[in-house]
Amino acid sequence: MTETTFPEPTQEQAALIARVRRMMLIAALTSALAVSVVLIAIGYRFYRAEGSPVATTDITAALPKGARIVSTGIAGDSLVVTLDVGGTTEIRTFDAKTLKPSGKLRFVSEP
Repeated sequence: MTETTFPEPTQEQAALIARVRRMMLIAALTSALAVSVVLIAIGYRFYRAEGSPVATTDITAALPKGARIVSTGIAGDSLVVTLDVGGTTEIRTFDAKTLKPSGKLRFVSEP
């Protein structure tokens, strides 16, 4: 078998090869830095999450006598419960994380 021999590169070719290698090194380092930043951001978000989704809270809320729940919903960071209390509509809001009451709105008819 014969081996192919390549001639030595000229001075211009050697300079071009060195320049291409330097540009490839810069591109590789930039890509590695970008991947590192993304992984750090994901890790930061993962470990800085507020509260734990596994934590549970048992709370008993007392309703007025004769009241019934018409609907429930989530609005932002609030749990909204609509009640029918003896023919009047009442909306109660609770903090979704702590389940503590945050407000009450009662609707009555004008005389």
